[in-house]
Amino acid sequence: MATQAEKGRAFAALHEGEPFLIPNPWDTGSARVLEALGFPALATTSSGLAFTLGRLDGGVTLDEIVEHVAALAEATSLPVSVDLEDGLGDAPLAVRRVAEAGAVGGSIEDFERAGSLLPRDEAVERVAAAVEAARSLGFPFMLTARAENHIRGNPDLDDTIARLQAYEEAGADVLYAPGLRTVDEIRAVCGAVGKSVNVLGLPGLTVAEIFGAGAQRISVGGGLTWVAMNAFVDAATSIRDSGDLSVLAGCSPVLGDALRQR
Repeated sequence: MATQAEKGRAFAALHEGEPFLIPNPWDTGSARVLEALGFPALATTSSGLAFTLGRLDGGVTLDEIVEHVAALAEATSLPVSVDLEDGLGDAPLAVRRVAEAGAVGGSIEDFERAGSLLPRDEAVERVAAAVEAARSLGFPFMLTARAENHIRGNPDLDDTIARLQAYEEAGADVLYAPGLRTVDEIRAVCGAVGKSVNVLGLPGLTVAEIFGAGAQRISVGGGLTWVAMNAFVDAATSIRDSGDLSVLAGCSPVLGDALRQR
């Protein structure tokens, strides 16, 4: 197993090389599968983790996130970045605690759990405080700053870009505006900032298009969680309604490989 410092250096190096995919596991089993499939790094999903606890997105505590991160860091050799939402009341503390649990990256957003976007100056202060905490850790920790406009009912591209530029100036290593839906939007964001840009993969776009527009990395948020759960619901519904157990046939050899690799 790589040390945390080695994971941190490897994660930082990914942002200097070719664009890459950073999928989002929802538990240790899915993390092991993604590692077995050859992905270079992992990012947690707040909605996926909340689902495993039977809750809606935003309903998980910092203690529960820390426990989740520790399990992922123990289960795989990959760098792990953590969705820290709005910092859960104390962004620097959240950064330090997930770092202690084994993470080498994390994201802080400008949306409050209470349901509103932070004014830009307050959001910059939050990002700057998180950056300061990340720099104090003694190993590379990639801090991602998120501008939430496009998934919070305010698809104002000019404001999104202005926020990301301010977060870059505050020291963020990676910039992220989830909800961009066109190549032109992605290209505008990537062209307006100097740091690596993460893009949320959405139906209607391809990996090649997103990377071609300038993104350094692509995550999928809770997408894989819902793909898995939709398949689960479809299979369970088929068993209930038709009694057909053929939906239970077969198991990907990747799953067995994932469980044997450690």
